[in-house]
Order: sequence, then C-alpha cells, then structure tokens
Amino acid sequence: MELRQLTYFVTVAEELHFGRAAERLHIVQSAVSMQIQRLERELGAELFDRTPRRVRLTPAGERLLPEARTVLAAAERARAAVAPPPGLRIGTSTGLGAHLDRVLAAFARRAPDVPVELFSLPAAERLERVARGRLDAAFVRAAEPRQGVHVLPLWPDPLVAALPAAHPLAGREEIGVEELAELPLSLTERRNNPALVDLVVGACHEAGFTPVPGPASGSLQDTLATIGTRPLWTVVYASHARVLHSPRVAFVPFRPPGLALSTGLAVRAAAGPPHLDTLLLACGDHEN
Repeated sequence: MELRQLTYFVTVAEELHFGRAAERLHIVQSAVSMQIQRLERELGAELFDRTPRRVRLTPAGERLLPEARTVLAAAERARAAVAPPPGLRIGTSTGLGAHLDRVLAAFARRAPDVPVELFSLPAAERLERVARGRLDAAFVRAAEPRQGVHVLPLWPDPLVAALPAAHPLAGREEIGVEELAELPLSLTERRNNPALVDLVVGACHEAGFTPVPGPASGSLQDTLATIGTRPLWTVVYASHARVLHSPRVAFVPFRPPGLALSTGLAVRAAAGPPHLDTLLLACGDHEN
C-alpha cells in the first residue's frame, strides 16, 4: 500500500467522480483508476461501487476512508517534523547601513536556525511584494499607506549632510541647513523617494532659500563620487554614513532638531509573517 494510492482514494471518495478527482490531482483519469484498482487488489475488497451514472463508496470504502485520512495526516506531520524551518524574506534598501547589520545579528542570536533572505528593492516594490505575500516583511521609511499592508514603527533615522571634504563646512561638528544655501543640492528624483525629497526641500524653504539644483545621479555612490570632485551637497542617512568610506566626502550632522525620517517594518495586515515577534525583538535590541 502506497501513500499515493491512499491520496487518490481519499480524493475520489471526496469527489465521488473519477474525472473530477483526476483534475484535482492534476493527472489523467486512467492513472487514478489504475491506482485504485491496485489498492483494491492489495486489500482484497472493492472500495467503490461504480456505475455509468454514479460512483459511491462501498461499506469497505467507508471503513477505509477515516483510516486513510489518519495515515495521510500522520505522513504530513512526519514530513513537517524533519523539514527545515521556514525562512524569512525581508525587503531592504542600501540606506539601512548599520541598522541592518545589528538587526540581523540580533535576530541570528535569537533564532540561529532560521535562514534570512534579503531583497534590496525600491520602496514601492517592497510594499507590493509584502502585500502579495512575496516578502514576509520589509523595512520602509515614511511609507505611503497601502491596502493590505500594516507598517509597525521602529525608529527615527536622522540624516546628515554629505559635503566635499575640502569645503570649509566639512570640519564643523554640526551645521544649519541655511549654511548650505550657496551649494547646489543633488537629490534623487522625487518619484523615487517623495518623502525624502519633500523633507529636504521643505527644510531649505523653512531656512529661507530655494536650493540650487545640482546634477541628478543614478545612485548614491555616483552622487558621492561627484561631490568629491565639485562643490555640491546631498543628504545621507546617518546609519548608512557610518559604513561608507569616502575620503573625499565629509558627513556632517545637522543642528538640532535636525532632519529625520521614521523607519518602520511593513507586514501583511491579514497575517503577520513567521518569526515576526523575534524580528521585532531584534529591532528592539538594535535600538538599545
């Protein structure tokens, strides 16, 4: 007696139709009939009363059905007992910097047997994948509300100014936004990160000036390389600046209250991912 034969038997018993059972099993009807016949020969009993108009269980089939379901359930439990633990698929962005390293280290201490797979994606795609269940969670900043996604607040992410290392302001412990009025500002296009662009441009307006637009670059690395060769400025998350190595670029904090965006963890609103509590604890470890 094979598990496959019991699976076919239970499916036919539920459908009481060989054709519909074959469709559920994604195999041809003749294969279902052949395996049921083999099971009947092995057991020495007919399990179905077949007529051209209907299929029904015989008394022997009725007695076998609950036992077959018990065997199949036990087989599934056995598979689950030895299966590797489900992993965690997390959406990230490059700006997380030291935050991500510390959270992953804290999670590994709490759940060493749980594999973590990281996906660096644009913010909109991170949210889309969480909503569709293709990511278990995603780190996001100042995320726009999205149906089916709940964002759990984590921590504020301060921004620092990135300046040419040779600029007079580069040696300061902190600067005000107004001191950057004469330098062109290089930012990503607003459609790529509306919250960040609105925050920085709004801070410039509050400081009494409209920033001079600098060259738009395709990546932060390109922007920093340009800043190292000409008078420009941009903003970088402080957590990311700590892991960057750009000798021709200086990272200077803004004078309080500074500039910051909130970081949160996006998860499906319907059901949280596996190990969510452990991941949140790891994020809390990071905050400490």
